[in-house]
Amino acid sequence: MSTTLLLLVIEIIGTIAFAISGIRLAAAKRFDWFGAYVVGLVTAIGGGTLRDILLDAPPFWMVNSWYVSVTGLSLLWVILFRKQLVRLNSTFFIFDTIGLGLFVVIGIQKTLMFGYPMWVAIIMGTITGALGGVIRDILINEVPLIFRKDVYATACIAGGLIYWLALETGMSPAVQQISCAMTVIIVRLLAAKYKWQIPELAKQENEENNNNVRNE
Repeated sequence: MSTTLLLLVIEIIGTIAFAISGIRLAAAKRFDWFGAYVVGLVTAIGGGTLRDILLDAPPFWMVNSWYVSVTGLSLLWVILFRKQLVRLNSTFFIFDTIGLGLFVVIGIQKTLMFGYPMWVAIIMGTITGALGGVIRDILINEVPLIFRKDVYATACIAGGLIYWLALETGMSPAVQQISCAMTVIIVRLLAAKYKWQIPELAKQENEENNNNVRNE
């Protein structure tokens, strides 16, 4: 499989995964079909849109209409199998994690194609993977995952670092991309299983204040 074809497959699967994660949450909030479609669409294209604006490139979904169509098909899939999806409490997490890993790869790859250094590519990969979820959570009136204790952006950065390592050691583009996506997915899964969390700033401040009171 050529690199271009592999990237296309990754992008299609990532779009479907992110769209379903957004539509699934919208359904849980009792949005109508149009509202659910909008949430699914911005989840799938939000991060990539900002990435392309920063790269001074035409937003990708304006060039290829299939992103809009794929989101529509994702909505249809959720409508047809909504009962099964509702029963699966982990549905959102699974699709969100898959979408996150795949979109980090797309963000890094596109940034490198524009000639930027790897550290910029890692930031762009994180934006591509995480920003759509931020917009989604805002639309459904939830605190974005990236701002909570969940290991989210950290997983994107870990995947980016693995991509960088694979690139520097001369591995093939396919290995670079797959290892990056799998790192993001595995970190997210391990964080969920073992309850890994980023420390809360307010909690740390409260502990410091309590220690100061005791010392006084």
